[in-house]
Amino acid sequence: MADNKDSMWPRGPREQWKAMIWSFQGLRAAWLVESSFRTEVVLFLVLAPLGWYLGQTPVEQILLIGSPMLVMAAELLNSAIEALIDRYGPEQHELAGRAKDMGSAAVFVLLVNMALCWGLIVGPRLLAA
Repeated sequence: MADNKDSMWPRGPREQWKAMIWSFQGLRAAWLVESSFRTEVVLFLVLAPLGWYLGQTPVEQILLIGSPMLVMAAELLNSAIEALIDRYGPEQHELAGRAKDMGSAAVFVLLVNMALCWGLIVGPRLLAA
């Protein structure tokens, strides 16, 4: 929900709490209806502890743990785009297809980024062993 444009004050605790509840509702909805999101959550649950352990510096840990988090965030945005387009009907439209494809491409780009992060940080250590 947008902030009141007439107010210069930040959100209060009550509004912050509501925003957090809405965020959890979005995560729950994604978990229930998006198999790709569930796969990425499981991948994160495997990679996050490994990234914590294998990262030798805080920057490496952030890259190894943060890259799968970015993939999940992109998947949430992609799912939101798809839901919004599907809400307006099943008919084919060039712009709707383009928007869905671009959302999917964003997830793909971040998956490549994650593979690069893991490959460049962990790969040389595995090859040296």
